[in-house]
Amino acid sequence: MTTKTTAKKTVTKTAEDFVADAQKTVTAQTEKFGKGFEDASAFGQETMDALTKSSEIASKAAEGFNAELTAFAKKSFDDTSAAVKDMAASTSVTEFFEKQTAFATSALEGFMAQAAKFNESMTAAAKEASAPVTARVTAATDAAKAYTA
Repeated sequence: MTTKTTAKKTVTKTAEDFVADAQKTVTAQTEKFGKGFEDASAFGQETMDALTKSSEIASKAAEGFNAELTAFAKKSFDDTSAAVKDMAASTSVTEFFEKQTAFATSALEGFMAQAAKFNESMTAAAKEASAPVTARVTAATDAAKAYTA
């Protein structure tokens, strides 16, 4: 009978140890899953914040471009009006063509300068607007590397 009692105690102890280990494993995995879910949720929120920030930067840049283009168009119109009046006051065909050539040269140089300035502004704005999203892509890449390591 003692052997039965000893075997019973051994089996009971083994079963209790198994259940205790299983509980520890389930608890650890549940905590790990919960932390993973919290991390994913926080990552998603940070990504949404980055997209919002990027949109705000792009919107502000678009407003600046609009104001810059409007100012350039107004200046071009005013310059063209003044040049037409000046050309109309010409006393000879030679003088007219000299004024027209000077105006065309000036207008082209102004347009090229404005185009270069606009190009620089667009490049800077695109770089600035994409920075928050680029940071999130880098963070996602780092997280994927850490997950697979």
